[in-house]
Amino acid sequence: MNAFDDTESLITVRDWLRFAVSRFNEARLFFGHGSDNAFDEAAYLILHTLHLPLDRLEPFLDASLTHAESEQVRAMLERRVRERLPAAYLTREAWLAGHHFYVDERVIVPRSFIAELLQDQLAPWVEDADAVEDVLDLCTGSGCLAVLAALAFPSADVDAVDLSQDALAVAARNVADYDLDARIALIESDLFATLGGRRYDLIISNPPYVDAAAVAALPAEYRAEPALALGSGEDGLDATRKILAAAGDHLKPGGLLVVEIGHNRDALEAAYPALPFTWLDTEGGDQFVFMLRREDLLEPNASGSTTV
Repeated sequence: MNAFDDTESLITVRDWLRFAVSRFNEARLFFGHGSDNAFDEAAYLILHTLHLPLDRLEPFLDASLTHAESEQVRAMLERRVRERLPAAYLTREAWLAGHHFYVDERVIVPRSFIAELLQDQLAPWVEDADAVEDVLDLCTGSGCLAVLAALAFPSADVDAVDLSQDALAVAARNVADYDLDARIALIESDLFATLGGRRYDLIISNPPYVDAAAVAALPAEYRAEPALALGSGEDGLDATRKILAAAGDHLKPGGLLVVEIGHNRDALEAAYPALPFTWLDTEGGDQFVFMLRREDLLEPNASGSTTV
């Protein structure tokens, strides 16, 4: 018997929460798209389905559900187990740096250490946030980092670039939700390909960076995301190499390049021994986001990779 067919005895939010945690653990679901454990994810899905505040579980634990509410919760929890989709695809929402974004299967679920850095306006590397006039967000996906950059740098216009028309359609919705259409331009491009001679004070990017071996081993929840936004060649650095090769030509004097590269720090430093990477501190550590200045990139041989 399907465990979800025998739920008549589940009456309260507490009952459904216990049931969901048991089913999620039994199914060995993978968590990593907003929560990292069965309890938090179950609580989120239940509260979202019941239209309750996401940060106030305790007052509602012993509240009884109507029959219709129970059916809605059951359907949501069963989909999570049966389809093994990230919770964000089921709820059509994600949160990043305290901001809400629309998401669906056309984009990866927002998760970036750069968001954390933008909350602090990239201090101390950016000395005057009001002086930042032009920002480029490469591989914008859902547009979340472009939105956060526009909020962090109120004087800036932001170009948000992606190769995927589908992703740009999602980004357009998020840009509109934040009423930033006048400041964020959505551009279909393979990285810098269609940008001509545009130059920026700041370029940020959370590009694909998963290596081939890791892509092959991804759990179902990650395989539900667009493959184009995850894998980047045998060592995960294909997109980053292209960015390093061209970024210097698209930065203003003193401009900054900030790129997230996952767990590839050692491989990147070995491939570019002449580049003076600055590794930025985040909640996850100093392994995931690097910064370079335009002048670093324009040094002779600086952007030449030793990797064939």
